[in-house]
Amino acid sequence: MNIMNKVKEAQAKIKETQAKLVHLTAEGEAGAGMVKVFVNGERRVISIHMDDSLINLADKEMLRDLTVAATNKAFEAIDVKIKEEMKSATEGMMPNIPGMDLGNMF
Repeated sequence: MNIMNKVKEAQAKIKETQAKLVHLTAEGEAGAGMVKVFVNGERRVISIHMDDSLINLADKEMLRDLTVAATNKAFEAIDVKIKEEMKSATEGMMPNIPGMDLGNMF
């Protein structure tokens, strides 16, 4: 019965933490900072900043490549932050079961 209470408590904490993820942000950059992409904990792009020197139709392919690279880096960074938030939210709530990592569920 105690385990069921712990599971319910963990579920409530996870839901609460998930609601806070929208406020979590991460940045990815490419081209030595010429392109920066910001994402939130819901894995949505919230803004893209580009150096003015890149706004040139002749460099359109490079701009696309840098944007994709910066976006991927931002998503990698936010995934780390999400995992940390979820781990801290459930820390000590569930028994240490080998192979069961709640942080990887999100």
